Amino acid sequence: MTDDEFIASFEDCSLDNKSFHHSDHVRMAFLYLCRYPALEALQRFSTSLVRFANAHGKPGLYHETITWAFLLLIRERIARTGRQQTWTEFVASNEDLLSWKDNVLKKYYRAETLSSDLARSTFLFPDKTHSVDKANEHLPQSSPTHVQTSPTTAHNN
Repeated sequence: MTDDEFIASFEDCSLDNKSFHHSDHVRMAFLYLCRYPALEALQRFSTSLVRFANAHGKPGLYHETITWAFLLLIRERIARTGRQQTWTEFVASNEDLLSWKDNVLKKYYRAETLSSDLARSTFLFPDKTHSVDKANEHLPQSSPTHVQTSPTTAHNN
């Protein structure tokens, strides 16, 4: 199935739910991020995922914190490469994002946070701050771009 067919079958809910596993969610998020600006990808993917779950009789399945956190992690990983990647290239350097059983969010969130009703309905920021540096150890270091502001205009709102 081509990327276009994969997206179309997801958006029109004809994709078989039994064959739409965690790694397929990651691939779909990756494709949305390759096609749309980050905030639009977040909105479109989340809306489509809710529609997909509802169409397959699982209206309570959507989890906003997990969805947004994975999408934002995927976005960061794409940005760190500094170039357009294929799905195959992305997978080769980001296998940690494909495992659901031992997923990367466990490095960022406490189990009780992710299992909460609030996390299911509202994006929550990570609450395991001590492990963020360790979670990113395998990533290539990029040179951050800093925007200089003058001291007199930095806080004028």
